[in-house]
Amino acid sequence: MFALLTFFAVGALVASVLVAAFAVVKFTFKLVLLPLKLLLLPLVAILVIVKMGVLLAVGFALAAAFAAVLIAIAVVIGLIAAPFAIFAAIT
Repeated sequence: MFALLTFFAVGALVASVLVAAFAVVKFTFKLVLLPLKLLLLPLVAILVIVKMGVLLAVGFALAAAFAAVLIAIAVVIGLIAAPFAIFAAIT
C-alpha cells in the first residue's frame, strides 16, 4: 500500500514539475517574441484601419446603390400612378 502511495506521490511530483516547466517555456517564448510583436503592431494597426475603410466604402456604395434603385422604382411608380391621380382629381 505504501509503495502505491509513493508511486502516486512521485507521479504527482513529476506532473507538477512538467506543468511548471511548460509554464516557464511558455513565458520564455512570450518574452522572446515580444520585440517581434511590438515591431508588427503598427503594421497590424494599418491593416485594420485599411480593412475598416474598405468595409465602410463597400457598405456606403451598397447603400447608395440600394437607394438609387428605390428612387428609380419610386419614379416609375409615380409615372404609372400620375395619370390615375390626374383623372381622379378631374372627376
